[in-house]
Amino acid sequence: MSANVAYRKNGESYVPQYLTEMSIADCIGCGRCYKVCGQGVFTLVDRASLGLEEDDYEDEGAMVMTIANDGLCIGCQACSRVCAKGCHSFKPGLAA
Repeated sequence: MSANVAYRKNGESYVPQYLTEMSIADCIGCGRCYKVCGQGVFTLVDRASLGLEEDDYEDEGAMVMTIANDGLCIGCQACSRVCAKGCHSFKPGLAA
């Protein structure tokens, strides 16, 4: 199967990189990726519900961002550009 190809306004082609993973262990729950993503890819959940320790966090109920629906990702990588911790991983999508 070949990679999905997209086109810029000037006609140049490129291969979009889609969100595949997120390091919830590194996520600080700032919500920047959630705010910049207009596609509904992310959701905010309680760290404790994922079995993550809260020792490094001073607030009880600390939150972390997770991927709610990676199938909605359009490959813009805006989430990665605003993430201070580099939590997002991407791979090229395959053509259907």
